Amino acid sequence: MEHTSHKTDDSPESDRPIRIGGTILGPHRHICAFFNSHDDQYSVLLPFIKDGFKWGEKAVHIINPMRRDEHVRQLRSAGIDVAAAQQNGQLDLLDWTEAHLQGGSFDQSRTRALITEIRRRGKEQGFQRIRFVTHMEWALEDRPGVDALLEYEASANLVPSEDPVICAYELTNFGGDVVVEIMRTHPMIIIGGILQENPFFVPPNEFLRELRVRRGHDQATSSLKGHGPA
Repeated sequence: MEHTSHKTDDSPESDRPIRIGGTILGPHRHICAFFNSHDDQYSVLLPFIKDGFKWGEKAVHIINPMRRDEHVRQLRSAGIDVAAAQQNGQLDLLDWTEAHLQGGSFDQSRTRALITEIRRRGKEQGFQRIRFVTHMEWALEDRPGVDALLEYEASANLVPSEDPVICAYELTNFGGDVVVEIMRTHPMIIIGGILQENPFFVPPNEFLRELRVRRGHDQATSSLKGHGPA
């Protein structure tokens, strides 16, 4: 099936403002969004998603498979023809098992390659911008590799992109210490429904160095514990 350009006016998609959380998104497009409930989540995300469809941009949603029906209902409630959007290539609706948890485990390199391929294919389809939304509770699954969440999130900042990426976290599912660490890996944050620059953001190379130091310390501690009195 051939795809033609999905532009809806003469303004390039990359020049159009991206509105979310009560403001316009700047050049930093990697966003952690914290919500207290599903209703809070959709009240913020649906206008952002609708704008993307209005401008003919591609949407890629990576979702909890248990919430697939709910997600589709929410999109339909916003006036989005989900079936048609999937058929014409404007919407990719992926379960975790089709993305981060392919094969039952999380592999950073594999997931990054998948995202790169989605972006490449989107350009081929005529889309100049993709709006990504991901339900991040996949990281709570008891699967090999999920403990690399923070490294994965920090590494995403090493390759800047024009495409906005919203990592949606429900606060009731994550402990406070994890939330703080997640905040440190995103230059932008949505909290209380408001988008703002994240004052807790740590540049990726610095954060990754910190993780390596921690890992080395933990390994050394574990090794010492393994050696009892002579």
